[in-house]
Amino acid sequence: MKKEINLLIIFFCFGFVVQFFAQTLDSPEITAAEIQDHINYLASDELKGRDTGTEECLEAARYIENEFKKYGLTTFFDGSYLQEFPFISSIQLNENNILTITLPEKELNPVLHEDYITLPFSGNADVDAELVFAGFGISAPKLVYDDYENLDVKDKIVVVLRNHPDQDNPHSEFDNFAPLRKKSSVARDKGAVGIIFVNGYEEFKLGDDLVDFTYDRGGAVTDFAITNIKREVVEEIFNSNGMSFKNHYDKIIKELKPASFNFKNINAKLSAGVEEIETISWNVAGYLPAAYPKFKDEFIVLGAHFDHLGMGGSNSLYQGDDPQVHNGADDNASGTAGVLELAEKFASVRDKLNRNILFVAFSGEEHGLLGSNYFVNNLPIAVNQMVTMINMDMIGRLNDEKSLIVYGTGTSTDWKVFLDDNNGYGFSLTFNDEGYGPSDHSSFYGKEIPVLFFFTGTHTDYHKPSDDADKINTAGEEDVLKYIFDFTYLISNLMEAPDYLLVEKKDMGQIPGRKVWVGTIPDFAGDVDGYKISGVSDGSPAQLGGLQGGDIIIKFGEKKISNIYDFTYALADFVPGDKVKVIVKRGEEEITFEVTLKSK
Repeated sequence: MKKEINLLIIFFCFGFVVQFFAQTLDSPEITAAEIQDHINYLASDELKGRDTGTEECLEAARYIENEFKKYGLTTFFDGSYLQEFPFISSIQLNENNILTITLPEKELNPVLHEDYITLPFSGNADVDAELVFAGFGISAPKLVYDDYENLDVKDKIVVVLRNHPDQDNPHSEFDNFAPLRKKSSVARDKGAVGIIFVNGYEEFKLGDDLVDFTYDRGGAVTDFAITNIKREVVEEIFNSNGMSFKNHYDKIIKELKPASFNFKNINAKLSAGVEEIETISWNVAGYLPAAYPKFKDEFIVLGAHFDHLGMGGSNSLYQGDDPQVHNGADDNASGTAGVLELAEKFASVRDKLNRNILFVAFSGEEHGLLGSNYFVNNLPIAVNQMVTMINMDMIGRLNDEKSLIVYGTGTSTDWKVFLDDNNGYGFSLTFNDEGYGPSDHSSFYGKEIPVLFFFTGTHTDYHKPSDDADKINTAGEEDVLKYIFDFTYLISNLMEAPDYLLVEKKDMGQIPGRKVWVGTIPDFAGDVDGYKISGVSDGSPAQLGGLQGGDIIIKFGEKKISNIYDFTYALADFVPGDKVKVIVKRGEEEITFEVTLKSK
């Protein structure tokens, strides 16, 4: 009898344990265990950092898709949960890269990749022109230094030193003039048709390496050839004119004065060819239909990006030599787990939802909000049917003080009141009114949709291989998600949709020495000749001047604009209060606006 009782106790306990774990790991409730389970997979080495457009990114998208199916979400894209979108993933040199330099007595034929390299932001161009030495390629009248003074470079190729002449000074005012893109833009604006960069001596003691051919999404300097050549080739060019490159370089450094000149009887044929490689990536979306007919056309969006940095790349803060998997547990497997947990929880109360709840996982965020930008511009519904967007990015590191940062609190009238009233979890809340920001909610705010962005704060593992699943505060994230659920449920059942407010940036006045501010929001998904913007900040010079999302800035003042870098460098020529003519391409039309610049 005792044995039978013991067996009954064992079976009872075993059944209780099984039931407990079943509820914990497969429950409609938001639980720390399920959060950890999602993040363990999404941030595993198996997915190799979920870089946008990779096979591992697709595996992550399929995982999210299967979870949506499990919860019974309705497909959002014509019978599918997946939305494909194209993007430029990388670039490569094509066959049209040739450099021939004709000296007075012979011809030089530098070898691509060995003696020279076409730079990744070069335009596609074929030029045949005289060579001119333009020192460091700096034009800075305010610093009483101009390598182009009294130098005719129109329709010529300039040879330009990297860095600047005051490189031993860690606080040099020349630092802002050193970027290769800026020097290229200056040379083009001076009338040159191409530029050949060369390393100097002192700042490159460890070697004479060519510039890395790395895609940075900044756009090309169109119709302008840009290369980097080995020092020994330039030494031979100088020697052919009876000069020493090293002596000439030393003279500039010592005297801190330009020493530009025209080479005698030296010509170069330069062909530069760079082509873009297009890849496909994916967004994942599903929704729960509204149970109340009155609001059946309105959608509340709960979103997060699921991509990360893959093996690192240019956005990584990792300082090691060997590539490592960047698992991105907090950034942003935590937010993706949030979307999944909220989808499951809302599915359990689907009959009580007055509005549609749309759950979206974006890729391409780490490359410039590519997925969310494509999403808001390629919807199966009207954009104004989305009445709220709530974004979760890095919500897995809640600290002991329970500090929770919420951006976008100025984008709708009652956001702060609702957030405070529903804070039953003891959060120490920090509010930021701004609707634009470095995450996917920005794409929605640019479409005049009220937004919120939840964030538990940055940390030393940000964009490093050490952002791993075992560092997530899953109990803290559970509270964050329950808080977001309560808030979203409230919004779903309001009798009127939240209003949209413009968040005006505070005017700091005309502060001497401050950088100028225009207030444009970049559109990194735009593959165009010019600087495409996705929106303008509220109350900004751009908005007041008449610019709007979708415009492509092609001229700013007297400067031609081929990309975002050209635009940034053009700003340096102005001070707050200046009125600037801005030409934009809007559709097929070119329109001129006048913008009055403010302090940044």
